[in-house]
Amino acid sequence: ELGWPESISYLDRPPSPLEFYREWVSPNRPCIIRNAISHWPALKKWTSAYLREVIGPKVVSVAVTPNGYADAVFQDRFVMPEERQMPFMDFLDIVEKKVTSPNVFYVQKQCSNLTEEFPELVCDVQPDIPWMSEALGKKPDAVNFWLGESAAVTSLHKDHYENLYCVISGEKYFLLHPPSDRPFIPYELYQPATYQVSEDGSFEIVDEKTADKVPWIPLDPLNPNLELYPEYAQAKPLQCTVKAGEMLYLPSLWFHHVQQSHGCVAVNYWYDMEYDLKYSYYQLLDSLTKAMKIL
Repeated sequence: ELGWPESISYLDRPPSPLEFYREWVSPNRPCIIRNAISHWPALKKWTSAYLREVIGPKVVSVAVTPNGYADAVFQDRFVMPEERQMPFMDFLDIVEKKVTSPNVFYVQKQCSNLTEEFPELVCDVQPDIPWMSEALGKKPDAVNFWLGESAAVTSLHKDHYENLYCVISGEKYFLLHPPSDRPFIPYELYQPATYQVSEDGSFEIVDEKTADKVPWIPLDPLNPNLELYPEYAQAKPLQCTVKAGEMLYLPSLWFHHVQQSHGCVAVNYWYDMEYDLKYSYYQLLDSLTKAMKIL
């Protein structure tokens, strides 16, 4: 009824700023854009050998978990990964299976880590997406670099950003929900905790005792427990695969769950959303959903 598409639309070329704002940002609709990053040197240069040569022994932040789920609900906690500082070449050894580990490793630090931790790679992409920057009248708040194992999964969540997600190699698999699905998506409050490695190499979950509880989605959209969360049966997920050389526009406040092919490399641009009528609509929907549960 709200006009959400039943599948993700494809654009064969990058749009003009006016076209993109009018057709996609304003109506808050996702799309996949082909030929938007075909001129990037990264598409040809960013092989494992190149990354090993350029970054090599540099120590970087890597998220490490026992199960592939970082920032996710586990054992009634909102559990964050161990943030391990390690030489990039050691991380690549694990991804390339030259070294075996029972744990799951993922470069996924979302603090503009491309510019902060991997400045050697910035010249192979772009500091921003010009037509997006012009459409929104601002530069991105963050540019992030992603590389990891296929077992690394991003749990269902939403962001307050207009997101341009660019796949350099491999594939990303997105499951999306529009903001209007909020009444069918469960949220609970969880004690925040962090994975920490014990002396014997096993992981333990350590509570962040001074931190406030975190609202998070406990449901796995790939295997939803409809006995616990029957409302989710009314939700309408969209699924899409973003291939190498393609860009996904993921609008602000859309829920997304992400998987990837092994060793997938990606870069994404986060532009802060406008806190306008769309945001107010979502806040109203969120408040009404919570009120109905109390009743």
